[in-house]
Amino acid sequence: MRTLLSFVLIFLIILAAVAQDSADTLATQQLQEIVIQAPRVIRKADMDVYHPSQSAVEHSKDGLQLLGNLMIPTLFVNDALGTVTSGGRDVQVRINGREATIEQVQQLLPETIKRVEWIDNPGLRYNGATAVLNFIISNPLAGGSLMTDAQQALNAAWGKYRTALKINNGRSQWGASANFKLTNHMSAYREYRETFLLPDGSAIERTERPDGGYLSDTYGGLQLDYSYIKPDTTVFWVALHGYKQWPEASLYRSIMSQTDGLTDVLISDFDTQNGFTPSFAAYWEQHLPHRQLIAVDFSGSLYNGRTKRDYSEQEDAGSGAMLSQVHTSIKDRNQAYGIEADYIKNWSQSKFTAGISYKANRNRSIYENLGGEIFHQRQDRLYFFGEYFRRIRNVSLTAGVGAQYTSFKFRETGQGNDSWNIRPQFTFAYRPCQTHQLRLNFTSWQTPPTLAETNIVPQQVDGFQWVQGNPDIHTSRSYMLTLNYNYDIKRLSGSFGIRAFSSPDAIAPYSYWSDAKLMTSYENSDGLQNLSFWIAPSIEIVPGWIWLQAMIQYRAERMKGTGYRLYNHDWSGQGAIVLRHWGWQMLVLYQRAQRDLWGQKVSWGEDVSLIELEYNWKKWQFGAGVICPFTKYDQGARSYDPYHTYDKHIRMTDYPKVYLSVSYNLQWGRQRRDARKIVNAEAEVTKSSAAGR
Repeated sequence: MRTLLSFVLIFLIILAAVAQDSADTLATQQLQEIVIQAPRVIRKADMDVYHPSQSAVEHSKDGLQLLGNLMIPTLFVNDALGTVTSGGRDVQVRINGREATIEQVQQLLPETIKRVEWIDNPGLRYNGATAVLNFIISNPLAGGSLMTDAQQALNAAWGKYRTALKINNGRSQWGASANFKLTNHMSAYREYRETFLLPDGSAIERTERPDGGYLSDTYGGLQLDYSYIKPDTTVFWVALHGYKQWPEASLYRSIMSQTDGLTDVLISDFDTQNGFTPSFAAYWEQHLPHRQLIAVDFSGSLYNGRTKRDYSEQEDAGSGAMLSQVHTSIKDRNQAYGIEADYIKNWSQSKFTAGISYKANRNRSIYENLGGEIFHQRQDRLYFFGEYFRRIRNVSLTAGVGAQYTSFKFRETGQGNDSWNIRPQFTFAYRPCQTHQLRLNFTSWQTPPTLAETNIVPQQVDGFQWVQGNPDIHTSRSYMLTLNYNYDIKRLSGSFGIRAFSSPDAIAPYSYWSDAKLMTSYENSDGLQNLSFWIAPSIEIVPGWIWLQAMIQYRAERMKGTGYRLYNHDWSGQGAIVLRHWGWQMLVLYQRAQRDLWGQKVSWGEDVSLIELEYNWKKWQFGAGVICPFTKYDQGARSYDPYHTYDKHIRMTDYPKVYLSVSYNLQWGRQRRDARKIVNAEAEVTKSSAAGR
């Protein structure tokens, strides 16, 4: 909190300086030599469109770094960690309209990115996304492009490597890309303190002293794709992709003592998951007379993997009797298929969009620790919508409604649920001039329960706790109302606003005692509501040289469920300073993660700081950086469940983490437009998870 307040004070001082009309003689002389313009933003009714400046392109090694250099208000990019967030929420990224991963954005050549569309109030066709970034790219007509990038830590087994090749011939383009991320046995430990309230009213407090551990998260992907484009007539795109997850593992060892006199108990808590996911995707778009088009997208994926957990408590720090031992092993063979078709009709000042989509999940789980018992679950989701957009002078209106049917069933027991839900959407935008805009948006969506939340198999966590899903819960509803004001005044741009969120039947965990077992299951709670306020300025302090970006958010939320009503108040924020000139670029970033209330638990992600220095030379970029140079790595959770309160912190001993990076970008041939997908069918497979602490 003190760091955040210090950052706010610095921001106010700089803001006051920027407001002065005069500048010193030296700055004026330097500005006369600068010919590169800052990025332009065009504010439309349903999105903000950013055109990268030549300076931003030249100082970027890939698409993700270019996104950070655009300095979009409320949007924060961490290229080293590969994250894109806005107000603590994940952002959906797309490339030419089709949904993509962060790794695929990192494989984009900056020179091929023509503009970036920032949609902070997505319509119905984005199917519940809270925010969307769409990269519009082009590629050579004859020739191709090559991009390679490597990043390796000096004091840990951590690194990222990727390459992408595209070959073009007339209307056809062939592509191949690969990425690999290494995180192998990075030293970590867990700080854990918990209290159990027993059925007889007595309490036991358990405190763990860390005794080592590690984290591993290594994965890689390979994609082959082909596209055919006949401008303004036909677009066809097809891709094969393979994703391999090597054991994603965590091991925490600690010495535990209890208030009932038990001491020097060795705890070993080991989780791992690994698997392989091949997938196939195809897209077709046909333009029709009178400004009409039809777009169809299909995708399918398979998952073969295994989830394991081993937990033990042993007296005398590992040499005595075994007090508790848990072993869980689940082998998954899961499938997912999705198809979507949209129809779009354009007029001069309006647009109508209608669509229908279907997604199917077929899950097969073998519980090897239960003698090979098999469980099957099927999930189906049908969604259709209609949306109309109209511009009337300085006012733009969008209204639509969707309907969603969800169903999930367990074959072995016949248990499950199905439901219909209506999804209204409305947006009002007023723009008195190009540099100011007021936008009011109401949106709604549904969230079906996950495989873990409906899993009927009881799983033991430790000597006290068990987890079992609830197949009778139903799809939850969410509603969000957002009012924000966007501005762009000379060297100052940004936004501020207020957002109200409600999920009246949010799916959340709850606990109860059953004999000597503390059971955790899931329910449709009595609701989660929150209200957030934010301000997000972006300042060009010295044109072409120094930029400052910040976001400060306050959020108040309430959640009510079986036996509890909880409140959470939280300040979060991010800040970044970029210095760029003569081929050099330095980035200083700080982020305080948002603290989220869910059920009776408040959890948070990584509090991160970063310093990065890079130099561009011809087609090469060389860089060095430090992760967490002036902050302590921390992520964790805090439980307010009266039966089981705890405070958990995950720490890393390999931080500050120092890394080096090198990139090479090459392109040849003439420029043309690339394949742009209008719709995106979802086919994401679900995975089992072993219950853990």
